[in-house]
Amino acid sequence: MTDPIAAPIRRDFKRIAGWVDPQSRVLDLGCGDGALLGYLQQQRQVHGVGVEIDDQRVIGCVQRGVDVIQQNLEDGLALFSDQQFDTVVLSQTLQSMRHTEHILREMVRVGRTGVVSFPNFGYWPHGWSILRGRMPITKQMPYAWYDTPNIHLCTIKDFEDLCKQLNLKVIERVTFSPTAEVTWLPSWRATLALYRFSEC
Repeated sequence: MTDPIAAPIRRDFKRIAGWVDPQSRVLDLGCGDGALLGYLQQQRQVHGVGVEIDDQRVIGCVQRGVDVIQQNLEDGLALFSDQQFDTVVLSQTLQSMRHTEHILREMVRVGRTGVVSFPNFGYWPHGWSILRGRMPITKQMPYAWYDTPNIHLCTIKDFEDLCKQLNLKVIERVTFSPTAEVTWLPSWRATLALYRFSEC
């Protein structure tokens, strides 16, 4: 059995680490088993806390030495004060949030900057799958249509339009294919989009 703590570091984690100042305060929403926060504690010596609802993932955080609060993100971030954190991260969880606009606004209320990643529904094989009459199933979105936590799928352009609507300033964007960073035609070629943003 593979030790999850020893698993390879994801490329988006490395990018996020580059956006986080050493010894800064980081809140990781939907933190899973604490892999990202554990990495940031190691690499950037951050003071971090995670929020997670799943019992087993909370146990994973504790095993990593990551501070975690067990709570449903849909209940909001009312327990955190304004600008309590330097960076608030929502990694590959946005598409499963019911109240998308609210969580993005809350991220920049409790933190100076927000970091969001999500699967890009504009990835060209998704369109090809739909043309063949099927909802796409990929490594980034591995669920059947009837059994998926993903309720708000979006494209890169969709997310950027929402940022404008919410008066959020995109500071930096990085996109990834399954094998590398993507700079050419990311709307079609990227499977994952990663944004850093703040209030305008």
